[in-house]
Amino acid sequence: MKSFENSMTELREIIDKLQSGNLPLEDSIKLFQEGTKLIAYSHKKLDEIHKKVKILIEEKDGKITTQDFDTEE
Repeated sequence: MKSFENSMTELREIIDKLQSGNLPLEDSIKLFQEGTKLIAYSHKKLDEIHKKVKILIEEKDGKITTQDFDTEE
């Protein structure tokens, strides 16, 4: 299974190849499809990680609690 970092590296390589404009149409389509799969995989991994991230909060009485990380704030 790929790591998130490997997926991002592979996606960057695909983008560079597509932007070069030197590929036949069929190759461009295959790379585009592969890129969309990598984006979906990476998005899924980020969602999984987001669910795992917790913020530690120290209460006034010194007690440590956890709270889900919310990027909407």
